[in-house]
Amino acid sequence: MAEREPIAAPDPDYAGFIHNINKSTGIDLAQYKEAQMKRRLTTLRMKNGYHSFSEFYAAMMKDKALFYEFLDRMTINVSEFWRNPNRWEVLRDTILPELTKNGRRLKLWSAACSTGEEPYTLAMILSDKNLLTQTGILATDIDDGALAKAKQGLYLERSLKDVPKDVAARYFAPEGPMFKVSETLKKSIDFRKQNLLLDKFDEGFDLIICRNVMIYFTEEAKNKLYHKFSASLRPGGYLFVGSTEQIFTPAQYGFESTETFFYRKK
Repeated sequence: MAEREPIAAPDPDYAGFIHNINKSTGIDLAQYKEAQMKRRLTTLRMKNGYHSFSEFYAAMMKDKALFYEFLDRMTINVSEFWRNPNRWEVLRDTILPELTKNGRRLKLWSAACSTGEEPYTLAMILSDKNLLTQTGILATDIDDGALAKAKQGLYLERSLKDVPKDVAARYFAPEGPMFKVSETLKKSIDFRKQNLLLDKFDEGFDLIICRNVMIYFTEEAKNKLYHKFSASLRPGGYLFVGSTEQIFTPAQYGFESTETFFYRKK
């Protein structure tokens, strides 16, 4: 059953903010669950001392740092390497062997990749299976700040807490208080800016990973995205979603459920 947003009185100040953001950036905040997004952005607005969303918008258009803070808050850049490790083990031990059995080059995509932990986890797994040079990895996000961090490849130790120790030793080197990902992994990933709701998707992917992002979208936006992801996968390709994002009627998108949180295109 579709989730319903709490009914609230219209807020012309916030509605104007949504309109202005969409007009100037192409980001459609109306596609996100309003109660969650408005609460998050109200906290950010008040923290920066603005009494209305119209004031906040005007300030953001003049202050790049404030705009990037808005993007960071909007996109919830909280990620870790090997998040939910048992799902990555299923990818490594079950999904990848199926995708590679005919020996052709793989085309993989980490959608809404945030600061890069997800595509780097994928690259580590591929490298350990000697598949990295036979694979193209695309990683996209709407947030320039997150993409810059991903390309830099510097992370706090807490982000590595789920990485197997032997894997961490192979692919990370300490750099001051941070850990730097290996150049081999960095060179294997094509990081690009993308608006999932607005931009056209490439096609022919063997695997699309989009985890812990769909929960922030409305049911209408989710429906649109699942259709777009399906069209971007080749037959037999997989969509890998987050642990709170089970697709209850996968057949309507041309998917069949296989392993938990993995959906194969028919």
